[in-house]
Parts: sequence; C-alpha cells; structure tokens
Amino acid sequence: MSYSTFSLTVEDQVAHLVLCRPEKLNSLTLAFFQELYTVCHELGRQRDVRALIISSTGKHFTAGLDLMALGALAADLSDGERSRAAYTLRSCVRELQDSISAVEKLRIPVIIATHGGCIGGGVDLATACDLRYCTHDAFFCVQETNVGLVADLGTLQRLPKLIPDGIARELCLTGRRLSAERALALGLVSAVFPDQETMLKEVKQTAKEIAGKSPLVVAGIKDVLNFGRDHGVQQGLDYVAVWQAGMLSAQDIMEQAAAKGSGRAPAYQDLPPPKDLVRLK
Repeated sequence: MSYSTFSLTVEDQVAHLVLCRPEKLNSLTLAFFQELYTVCHELGRQRDVRALIISSTGKHFTAGLDLMALGALAADLSDGERSRAAYTLRSCVRELQDSISAVEKLRIPVIIATHGGCIGGGVDLATACDLRYCTHDAFFCVQETNVGLVADLGTLQRLPKLIPDGIARELCLTGRRLSAERALALGLVSAVFPDQETMLKEVKQTAKEIAGKSPLVVAGIKDVLNFGRDHGVQQGLDYVAVWQAGMLSAQDIMEQAAAKGSGRAPAYQDLPPPKDLVRLK
C-alpha cells in the first residue's frame, strides 16, 4: 500500500516509516493522521514485522501540525450552535488522539529517530513511541503553548511519565526548546548521535536485535510495561503474573536453548494476526 505523507519499507522483519514532505518541513496534515492510523492497523497484522522505526527527511523531523491544512476543519466547526460545535470538536480531537495512540498500542516496539526540530505534534508522536533517539542538532518543543493551544494529542499525559514532572511542566508551560543534550540527561532519548546517517545505522541495528527476540516475549514486555506505567506496583505485579501464567511459551524457551547449544540464532514462530472479528477490514 502506498502513502502520501510518508514511505514504508520492510526489511529483515523491521518496518521503516519515513516522513517525506521536507518541502513542508514534514508538517502533520489530516492525511498524515489518517495514514498513520491505517499503517499501524496494517503493521499489527503482519506476521513478519517485529519492530518499527520512524524517521524523517529534510531539515526538521516535523514542524508539527499543519495549521493551514486544519483551517477548513476549524471553519466547519465555527458554524452552528455552540454546544454542538464543541461536541463535534471533542470528537475530532479524539480521532486525532486515536491516531497517535495507535503507535503506543501497536504490539511491536516503535523506535523514533529524530533530527532537527521535533515540534508540537512531533512530541506527541515521540512520547507514544517505545524508544527515542536523536541527532546532536535535534530539539523538542511543545509548540502548542506558543500558538495559544493546549497540547491535546498525548504530550501532557505521556511526557511527565518519561521525564521528571517538574521539568515536563516547565517545558509545557513555557514552550521552550529542549536540546538533545538535555533530553539525553533527562532520559527522554536513549542516545544522541553526531548525524542522521550514524543514528539510523545504530537504530536499525537495535531494531534488528529486538526482531531477533521472541515476538511473544517482546509483545508481552511492551504490554506489561505500559500497564505498569498507568497502574500501581502491586497491580503491575498481578498483571504480569497472569500474563506469565497464560502465555509463557515452553516452545520459545526450548528454541532459545537449542539455538544456543548449536551456535545459531533462534528461529521463533511469528505471532498470528488478530482475527478482526468485529472490525472492518
């Protein structure tokens, strides 16, 4: 399937999504959100994809929401009775939220590799990913604050879970830029690289390493980590106990032991795709 706002390739069980509107600073249009939701749905149903990398092209990773492209939507919402227009706006925001949340809910790990500016909606996207890397010239900015908006696609909910709450509040309340160096010190990114070529080489190696693990174990780790983030320690322990009781795979354990004994890489069975019993295909 082809996309208009990004390209998608799959190699060695790793998918690579690349934003491809550099002439527009990869600003995020409605088409981007539609296509992001679609691609997450599709990747979650591909047996041979075990990790996803998101990167970009041009000077900046993304300049954030394309406000001009959203202008027509805003005009539509300005018509009619105020309360009903507000109800419609809430529904629109939730749809955009679902697009970003689809990244977080994807059963495979998602790795984002940013360069230049990661602005506005780019921060929403980055905080929904599992691993974050950037180049030394990268910066992060909650740009919504600077244009008179409350960030509403996930930054205010996810960023305080990734860095100290006080720092997150400072960044969100001021709209200041967070440099790559400080993002690394705060733990928002796992590493900073001198240039994009070096970053992508290392990120692809990390994705390939993850793809070599049991896909059932990787999906379980992501699920349990996300549950633990949003619940207490004891609830998290109870959850992983139930997961382990239901989905611990003796087959994967034996395959790992056999592979180690024979000096080869383990070959794990792919996860089956969801049945989509009640979803439109």
